[in-house]
Amino acid sequence: MSLGIAFKGAEGIVLAADSRVTLMGQIVLPNSPPTLLPSTFDNATKLLQVPCQPHIGAVTYGAGAIGQQQPRTAASFLPEFDASIATKGRLSVEDFAQELSNFFAQQWHSNNMPTDAPPNNDMVFLVGGYDEGATYGRIFQLSIPHSPKPSEWHSGALFGAVWGGQSEFIDRMVHGFDLRVPGLVHEVLTGDNKDKDKLFGPEFRAKLQTPIPWQFLPLQDCVDLSVFFIRTTIQLQQWIVGVRGVGGAIDVATITRTDGFKAIQLKQITGDKTHVLTAHR
Repeated sequence: MSLGIAFKGAEGIVLAADSRVTLMGQIVLPNSPPTLLPSTFDNATKLLQVPCQPHIGAVTYGAGAIGQQQPRTAASFLPEFDASIATKGRLSVEDFAQELSNFFAQQWHSNNMPTDAPPNNDMVFLVGGYDEGATYGRIFQLSIPHSPKPSEWHSGALFGAVWGGQSEFIDRMVHGFDLRVPGLVHEVLTGDNKDKDKLFGPEFRAKLQTPIPWQFLPLQDCVDLSVFFIRTTIQLQQWIVGVRGVGGAIDVATITRTDGFKAIQLKQITGDKTHVLTAHR
């Protein structure tokens, strides 16, 4: 579940993520099949940054923890990961993504996490940042355990947003249709989905695509649009029948070639939020 966004604009990178974790429990009633019951917690940290690489950050979605008996979140591993690369100097974004992949793949396997589960159970990372001296940022995606090799989105002077998790509402807003449609349509018409990319190819998508001028958006607009996507998903899920896997606070950071990683809005740990005001005359 969850929803993570990495936005490459001409002025910088935006990373944004919600804060919800969804656990699926089972209710077993006599003479009935087990029923899945989702439980949600809204204070997870999915926006990641390590001190030794201040020009790079990441967001994570998918699997929320590694370890069956002693689960740990991706954020809880950051001190060990930071220490493992602290002596390597400034890394390129691609090298950082590969180091991140190697580290979490090792954690995944050493904790006996399943490798035969469907890819939608992976722990996915969107890594964004700046190479030294580069004019534009870079974004890489990797997922553990099925796709550990980082793949780049919007290379060179190409711009746009990448998102993942419970993303059907963003897909509909930006692409004009849910990305599950090609497979479903072709399956209904022919009984398989091997030609789904031809059925809904680039020319088809271009006619429905929301005309957002990604390359011209100032950094503030990139932040606003990223927050809008996540906030809209949270609000729409309030009325759906199904898993409401996106929620809680929206954490946002920018990365620029001059300022590096900069938190724009982050949830804070607080005490009791109930306050009683007493009027005095």
